Amino acid sequence: MSPRRSYDQYCSAARALDAVGDRWTLLIVRELLGGPRRYTDLHADLPGVSTDVLASRLKDMERDGLTTRRRLPPPGAAYVYELTSRGRELLPVLQALGEWGASELGDRRPTDAVRAHWFALPLLRGLDAAGLGEGLVEVHLDEGRFHVWLGAADGPLHGDGNAPREPDARLTLDTRTCEDMSRGTLTLLDALRERSVDVTGDGPLAKGLREV
Repeated sequence: MSPRRSYDQYCSAARALDAVGDRWTLLIVRELLGGPRRYTDLHADLPGVSTDVLASRLKDMERDGLTTRRRLPPPGAAYVYELTSRGRELLPVLQALGEWGASELGDRRPTDAVRAHWFALPLLRGLDAAGLGEGLVEVHLDEGRFHVWLGAADGPLHGDGNAPREPDARLTLDTRTCEDMSRGTLTLLDALRERSVDVTGDGPLAKGLREV
């Protein structure tokens, strides 16, 4: 475990950066907002991070009360990392950073990695803005599928692949619409009104999305 570094400034922003200002820390939080993850899963979805750096960051985050580590019962018997309530409080920080950084995206570069679930947080921002309440939404992108829990007070906010049960709504977006929304040049509400997002499902949430 690396020694704690500090800016030694009596300022709440500086204290926050003491805990989460190191490279990769907030991206690890982004991944763990999807629920408990094994080390190998985290490493696979954080392309570019070395095994030593990832291990060091996870130890620091556990020390600082942002994550915990627990062993799954057999037959899994693997260790998983998950956010504490303190770590989960970083969600609005990540959402604000994502919104601020949207204009920095530009066109996707040949060296840019992408995972479908990285669109989960900006999509949740758009769904929250629609004010349609709670529900499970399955999302189909060209890069893959994921699902999000709208209005989740605790537990995972998103997950890879198909929804674990019949979703309240399914959304299908093409690459252009997804990238425009990620860059902030198109809102989810506008995309729904322009029919750039295909909505299927019979529940109130799906109906509300179609009627935006």
